[in-house]
Amino acid sequence: MPTPLTHSQNRRKPEWLKVRAPGGERYADLKQMLKGLSLHTVCEEAHCPNVGECWGEGTATIMILGDVCTRGCRFCNVISGNPKGVVDPAEPENAAEALAQLPHLNYVVITSVDRDDLPDGGAGHFAQTIRLIKQRRPDLMIETLIPDFQGDRDSLRTLIAAGPEVVGQNQETVRQLTRRVRDARSSYELTLQVLRDLKSLAPDVREEPLWTKSSLMVGLGETEEEVAEAMDDLRSVDVDFLTVGQYLRPGPANLPVEEFVTPEQFARYRSMGEQKGFKYVASGPLVRSSYRAGEFFIRSVIEGGSDSEEAA
Repeated sequence: MPTPLTHSQNRRKPEWLKVRAPGGERYADLKQMLKGLSLHTVCEEAHCPNVGECWGEGTATIMILGDVCTRGCRFCNVISGNPKGVVDPAEPENAAEALAQLPHLNYVVITSVDRDDLPDGGAGHFAQTIRLIKQRRPDLMIETLIPDFQGDRDSLRTLIAAGPEVVGQNQETVRQLTRRVRDARSSYELTLQVLRDLKSLAPDVREEPLWTKSSLMVGLGETEEEVAEAMDDLRSVDVDFLTVGQYLRPGPANLPVEEFVTPEQFARYRSMGEQKGFKYVASGPLVRSSYRAGEFFIRSVIEGGSDSEEAA
């Protein structure tokens, strides 16, 4: 078990975690455009450290279904509450319009808060957003980073049938820390079941292959052996892609960082994942589940690349 950090260490990040403040013309233009279309991004809501780099390149992960989550995971800074069934019917069209204005973009990630207040968990809204984006930008590859939809298989079918190339559901942490880190409704086993069902349901509702993806945060007090176990569990349900990144405390109400994992350890995790059979492993201090996702996917699968560069 890693040695806990002192209070002062928790506040002081190592050099490898320092990033430039976001800025630049493209960053400002994208921020203004998304605001004008009433769209939220996980980049801002979750205080992602890569927002400057990704937005500076004109890419973003769009968060649909509002910015209020029905769950309260202790690692996340997104607002928790009860949206009471409210959904913006213009959101799918606005998302498609935003992406139509980014002709250089060839890969997009669509994610959402948890919406346990909706009968289908928001799957229908996801599907409509995907369909409209594909109508406006048929060249775009779409990844969806989804909530668990409470394990509802009909909701998963609805999403898969809309045609996203990649579907992700994040495991977030190791089995031993799940109850401390995640909302009680977001169980370790439920995530595995969702990832298993995605693969088993896909052949029944579409002809195209479906790639699945998950993500782990480290620095919460896990051991290397526990991370290895989590990787084995994800491979047991045929997950294709894995990202491993440093947990960073987004606010004082969230869990503290227990360890700043070194770049060398992230390299070990990358090698470990590759040996276990993931088709691509992105592992680095600043890696996030949707960070430079298009580059990861294109290099590792479409172009058949064999190199696994550390994204840091």
